Amino acid sequence: MERQPMIRTGDPARNFSLKDQNDKTFDLFEQSGKRVLASFHPLAWTSYCAAQMQSLEENRDLLASLDTIPIGVSVDSVPCKKAWAEHLGITHTPLLCDFWPHGGVAMTYGIFREANGFSERANIIIDENQRVLFVKVYPVHSVPDIKEIIAVLRQKKPA
Repeated sequence: MERQPMIRTGDPARNFSLKDQNDKTFDLFEQSGKRVLASFHPLAWTSYCAAQMQSLEENRDLLASLDTIPIGVSVDSVPCKKAWAEHLGITHTPLLCDFWPHGGVAMTYGIFREANGFSERANIIIDENQRVLFVKVYPVHSVPDIKEIIAVLRQKKPA
């Protein structure tokens, strides 16, 4: 799988289907009519990634009120994500496994860190028409501010 240039605001979303921690398939284009917050994180079992995913879970109802489905995405496997979700108490937020081909979705979105073997820490919002509404890459050793994402979603409400 070849790394693409980083996706940008206004671009059409690139479809993907990945398994979540419960071995359920999540297909981006099946979410048409809703917005999707794809929150990429480097690896499970790290404190920054845990805080990032817990933030999605804690704000799930607020995100739902903004017609937005939050998902976490990393290169980890289904069994790894299942154990991690149970450990963190994440019961509603899909934690998707970009495991094989390794980092394929991150490569498609242009945010795979080849030297590290994992994705950038990034938030990508895809609107209800499958277009990229927002893209931001964060320092690897940080937790994205969910308030920033909520502000963007409120500002860019669907028509």
